[in-house]
Amino acid sequence: MGIGGISVWQLLIILAIVIMLFGTKRLRNLGPDLGAALRGFKKGMNGEEDSTQTKEQAEPLNEADKTDTK
Repeated sequence: MGIGGISVWQLLIILAIVIMLFGTKRLRNLGPDLGAALRGFKKGMNGEEDSTQTKEQAEPLNEADKTDTK
C-alpha cells in the first residue's frame, strides 16, 4: 500500500504519463515558476509592494528637476 491506497507502481505510471505529456523542459521550469508565483501571492496577501516601485515613488525630486528650463 502506498499513499491513500495508491501503490508505488501506479505512481510511477502516472509520473511516466505526465512526463510524456509535458516533456522534461516544461517540468524543469515548473519549480521556479511555481516558487515565483507563491512568493508573489504571499507578498500580495501581506500587502507588500514591489521594492523598486516604492523606492522610485518615495524619492523626492531634485531642485534642478523642479525648475522649468525655458
